[in-house]
Formats: sequence, structure tokens, C-alpha cells
Amino acid sequence: MTPTIPGFEYRRVAVDGGVALNVAVGGAGRPVVLLHGFPQTHLMWRHVAADLAAEHTVIVPDLRGYGGSDKPAADYSKRTMAADVVALATELGHDRFALAGHDRGALVAFRTGLDHPGRVSHLAILDVLPTLDMWDVLHGASAAVAFHLYLMAQPPGLPERMIAGSAEEFFGYFLDQWGADPDAIPADVRAEYLRACAAAVPSIVADYRASAGVDVEHDTADRAAGRTLAMPVTVVQQDWGAALGFDAAGLWRAWAPDLRHVTTTAGHFMAEADPAAIAAELRDLLRR
Repeated sequence: MTPTIPGFEYRRVAVDGGVALNVAVGGAGRPVVLLHGFPQTHLMWRHVAADLAAEHTVIVPDLRGYGGSDKPAADYSKRTMAADVVALATELGHDRFALAGHDRGALVAFRTGLDHPGRVSHLAILDVLPTLDMWDVLHGASAAVAFHLYLMAQPPGLPERMIAGSAEEFFGYFLDQWGADPDAIPADVRAEYLRACAAAVPSIVADYRASAGVDVEHDTADRAAGRTLAMPVTVVQQDWGAALGFDAAGLWRAWAPDLRHVTTTAGHFMAEADPAAIAAELRDLLRR
């Protein structure tokens, strides 16, 4: 049986372009949208979502191209994926919502905040840098920690074939290497992540390929125009700067004037390894 978030209702919601997203909705109150990362699905938020549902309407979709959502052949710019989020909230009856994203979902959340500032009341980012800054700091030997970014940035064909040929090993590698607590992702959830990712190789690669192309163009234009995030922002991430020699908080502050920047030792999969701390950070953010 496919794991679910207990107590949440599942539905499919059509967004722009006829793409349907798989989404879990639970709780009642001010809405909070939670966007998952790689190589995961909406299930990564299962603990945090259940916690927040005591006070909030919690909306937990699979991103386009991932999990149970539709997987169109093209258009995985974060601008398009951000429009999905706004359309989803609108379809569910919410004009304004708080938004949190992890990893790939954090890039979508970042773009949503920039493109739709009137819709996003508060923004939380987990363990990522903005795309433009990510490419700036990952160079030389330090780029080895992100080899998958370079692999999936290649033209269509080879990356898809290579990953599909060893999908379980490829996606399982990141689940093993990036986690601080091997017990944070139980066997049934891990199996669902691997199954879902193996079924979505072309769209996952397309998502990453966009981050080496059109997403850079959008970030570059925003930086040149001096656009920043207008809402309160909390960033929680591992201490990448100390390891790779850059000021992560400073990079984020250039985009988010109203910033709380926090480091964690819970590893990349922090919402599963330390959900109480992440839920507490989100509640603190919503009080700002």
C-alpha cells in the first residue's frame, strides 16, 4: 500500500495548462503550502504537516513531474512551477498563503515569492541556495558534491538513459549520502520515493535542466532589476558556507531583507529527521 499522510484528504487539482497535481489537504485555519524536494515526494512533510494541521489548513502537493502529479514533456521552469502553486491555492479557495519549500521545492517557493508577492504572506526555505548563487559558489573541487546538477544539465538523451538504467542506485545514493539519521526515512517511505522517482526520470531531469538554463535567466533578470522578496523569510540549512567557503546568510540576505537564517545539524532531510524543530521554525515565521 502506498504511504499517505494520516488524516489528510487526497485529491487531484488541475492547474494552469491542464496539468493535474496530486495534493494532500488537512487541518483548518490560515493556509500553509509545503513543497517537497529531491529525491522525494509530498510524503517528506508527513510529520510537519500533521503537526501544523492542528492550527492551519495544510496543503501538500507533489510538484509537477514528481510523485502522483502529471508529468508533462516540457516546461519545468520554476516560473511555471510557481504558477502551479498559485493556481493550486486559488482552486482550493485561498488568495493568500504561507509557503515553505525544501530543496527543489524551495527553488519553486523562492520563485513564487518573487513572481507573486501579493499571494505569499511568509516564505520558508530549507537547505538550498537561489539558483544563480548556487552556480556561482559551486566551482572547482567543491562542485563534486553536486555532480548530479551537471549530469542533469546536459542535453536530452544521455542523462535520462544513464539514470533510468540504474534508477534505484542513483536516487538511493542521495537518500543515503544526504541524511544525518538513517532511521528518519522508514523502509516503506524510502521504497515509495525510489518507485516514484524511477517512474519520473525524464521530468526530474527536465526540472534540473531548467535550473541550468531558463531559471538562471530569470534570476539574472531579477538581480539586475533589484527585485527582492517582500515577505518575512526564514532559511534553515546545513552550514554549507563553513564547508565550501561562502557566506550563505549573506547570499540569502541579498534576496530577502527580512531574513531569519538558521543552521541545523539534522542533515538535508531535516523535515524528517527533526520535524519538531522545523514545525517550530514555521510557527515562529508565521508570527512575524
